[in-house]
Amino acid sequence: MIQIRKFWSWLWVGLGCFYFFIPLLATFLFSLRREKGSLGFLAYENVFKDPGFLKSFIFSSEMAIFTILAGFALIVPTVFLIHWKFPKIRPLIETCMMLPFVIPPIVLVFGLIRLYGRPPLLLVTNPILLVAAYIVLAFPYIYRSIDTGLRSMDLKSLMEASMSLGANQMITFLRIILPNLRTSLLSAAFITFSIVMGELTFAVMLAWPAFGPYMALVGRDLAYEPAALSIFSYLLTWVSIAVIRWIAYGFTCKSNISSEAH
Repeated sequence: MIQIRKFWSWLWVGLGCFYFFIPLLATFLFSLRREKGSLGFLAYENVFKDPGFLKSFIFSSEMAIFTILAGFALIVPTVFLIHWKFPKIRPLIETCMMLPFVIPPIVLVFGLIRLYGRPPLLLVTNPILLVAAYIVLAFPYIYRSIDTGLRSMDLKSLMEASMSLGANQMITFLRIILPNLRTSLLSAAFITFSIVMGELTFAVMLAWPAFGPYMALVGRDLAYEPAALSIFSYLLTWVSIAVIRWIAYGFTCKSNISSEAH
């Protein structure tokens, strides 16, 4: 009976891997056929040599960094205070967290243009508005990552123990709580980075040279280069996941060593 269960488990895992990797492999092989009659990386060379690729990638990377920093500054203390002081408003915040999934991005961006496209709040031509829009999109993922991290620790005991030793709430938050949220913060940061790098609607409607519109433009005019960009995006995502796992594993090993030493 156990062998049959293992067989079916591995069968479904194999089918899932087959379903995921076969289209990816087909896309990769297609991207290598830029030169007729041979396989090569000419499509990748054309993409990386294009000045628009580097310009859009750097711009989106900068916006992603600003989004991560501003999003953490707004959301992390808020989630901490909800867990520590105001647990009763958690259902309200979680309802607000679902709004970016319910309201289409095109509706959000038109609302931003109408609100901030005229004095005295003329911000349509300012990248601050784009960062604010990205924070809205990333809010559910940042909130859920931080919320999961805080749920995994005994927040009340940590706060009371630290404050009983003379530390105030700010010192406890910075020196005790944040270090225990490192894995959650990394997960939220890389998810936010992926969202910003692939976002299209806000960047197009606000007329910014982001990476998402660049990929859409390349996909409209060319055939093999969009496949190369798709593979590059997949690799970027998988590298981010690998970095999260590596750092999380490093933190776990250090914690285990410290526990054994004590």
